[in-house]
Amino acid sequence: MTIGAHLEEFHGLPVFDFPDAASRAALPDAAAVAWRVSGATYRDAEDEEWGALFERFLKTVDTGRVRAIVVGGWEDAYDTSSAAVVTALVGANDRLTALEAVFLGDMTFEDCEISWIVQSDVTPLLAAYPALREFGVRGGTGLAFPSLRHTGLETLVVETGGLGAEVVRGIVGSDLPALESIELWLGTDEYGGDSSPGDLAPLLSGEGFPALRSLGLCNSVVEDQVAAAVAGAPVVARLDRLDLSMGVLTDEGAAALLDGQPLTHLRELDLEHHYLTEAMRERLTAALAPHGVRVVLDDPQSAEDDGDGDVWRYVAIAE
Repeated sequence: MTIGAHLEEFHGLPVFDFPDAASRAALPDAAAVAWRVSGATYRDAEDEEWGALFERFLKTVDTGRVRAIVVGGWEDAYDTSSAAVVTALVGANDRLTALEAVFLGDMTFEDCEISWIVQSDVTPLLAAYPALREFGVRGGTGLAFPSLRHTGLETLVVETGGLGAEVVRGIVGSDLPALESIELWLGTDEYGGDSSPGDLAPLLSGEGFPALRSLGLCNSVVEDQVAAAVAGAPVVARLDRLDLSMGVLTDEGAAALLDGQPLTHLRELDLEHHYLTEAMRERLTAALAPHGVRVVLDDPQSAEDDGDGDVWRYVAIAE
């Protein structure tokens, strides 16, 4: 996943920028695209405030057929939370009756650095749309996710440079019986990522999320500890995809994976952005590839020596 460009596809639909739509002779079929509604930070929006833009969207588009919405920037996203955006979306639930998917905060570093995006409690949005199947959010500052029950959600993605322990506990403590895929960017403590593998216990136990098939615990500064916890986690036996990419994964974490429970049932093991030696990469491939597991490995990252004997390794996305 890259955050260097805006989403081009979401919920299996091409993303269509609503500001562009206002000047076109014909709008696309409302159900055929994911509508990107982006205010102040969007270069073609002429600094129109998000709330006004969203009201114009509701008056312009056949809202009863809209399946997916991508929220881009709102004014001063580095200082103003997404609370007003969430409230506006919640207030439109009687018009957006076909809504299946929402992504909140589709901003690149040029719009607002990921760890500067100020989020809010996003669970009222889920409560307002019980038929929502996919939800994604970018930015961990101010993010709240108290535990809830939602019977329709199938995919949950939380992208942060640092995901707080309280938020992690709220997510993994939720009752999401239809959830098939979850991806959490755990990040680094420098940006609020203070969770530990222990906070993931309800998820790793396999007792929650009975439909889960794809698990992503990504972008973690303690990826070795995460990998060790996953190695013995009961949930892994149910998975067909495991994603431990973007983090500080070294030979220690990879060895824990290989020495733990069998992974040969997986369809894919994603370990992109890693700090693995060539010998460990070969060991992983030799152990899993003959069983049909797609092991995703890129060239290793380079650790930095500060000259005083300390070695620094970095997650893929922090600030």
